[in-house]
Amino acid sequence: MTEQVERWFHRRGELAEGGWETVVDERVPGWEHTGLRVARLAEGESIALEGTGVERLIVPLSGSFEIAHDDEVTVLNGRNSVFDGPTDVLYLSSASTATVTARTAGETRFLVATSPTDIVRPSAYMPVDEVPVELRGAGASSRQVHNFGRKESLDAARFIVVEVITPSENWSSYPPHKHDIHEPDHESELEEIYYFEVAPTKGAPADVSEEHAFGMFSTYSSPAGDIDIDARVFTGDVALVPYGYHGPAVAAPGYDMYYLNVMAGPDPERSWLISDDPAHGWVRDTWEGQEFDSRLPYKTAAAADAASNTVSTTTEETR
Repeated sequence: MTEQVERWFHRRGELAEGGWETVVDERVPGWEHTGLRVARLAEGESIALEGTGVERLIVPLSGSFEIAHDDEVTVLNGRNSVFDGPTDVLYLSSASTATVTARTAGETRFLVATSPTDIVRPSAYMPVDEVPVELRGAGASSRQVHNFGRKESLDAARFIVVEVITPSENWSSYPPHKHDIHEPDHESELEEIYYFEVAPTKGAPADVSEEHAFGMFSTYSSPAGDIDIDARVFTGDVALVPYGYHGPAVAAPGYDMYYLNVMAGPDPERSWLISDDPAHGWVRDTWEGQEFDSRLPYKTAAAADAASNTVSTTTEETR
């Protein structure tokens, strides 16, 4: 493994700390604006989110959770799997601490997206039927995006948080793009975290091992800095993108890919503006007239039954 890959790409468990399977924060050399924590809990088991001065978004990956915070208790109903569609989430104010307790039998998993800030926004619960669901791209570049942590849907201080489902054989984070310089009305300066999960696609034989499910992820250099990652990714892996072009993220045949992105940076505004790699941006024009992948959208039963949960489509953005 090259020095570049060792610095910016981490296998599940390599960043374990204090009961957390993964911890990314400002203690990682060269990292400043975003953070991530992932925990696996048994029913009734708890873990604390201590300290203030950091905003947090709690996202169930599998199972249901109870969060004690701000002198109240919020239940996140969650989902069986990230491939079942969107989930309810809880935004925690930078002035809040919390304790998360698993409510579901068997092993449960949740993720906490973070960003350090002294700006205080109110804690807020977002039910699943209010999560904006978007289909992007077209054809083999079709993917599903859950926009629960964008400026338009969440009153956060600094970060932008979204999750993406890419069906087997499809490409996402494509064309390759970057957001590593501040150019007003053109590009944002944002460091970014990718957290991955991969699973056998629906309808795969029952004896197919989830441990073998994989996808591919790539980053490469831009004028802002040198970076070079071409890696097979498995459930629990994390890629850090401080700068450079990133993409594609590709779901291998037979396996569906999920990733969650956390983005934040030094810009005064909380915006998400990207620049395509000029060598590949033309691919976006080829999507015109193509149909979206018929396997999308993936939805939980709760989201499918909620009339207010709408699905939008776009070919304009790259995730």
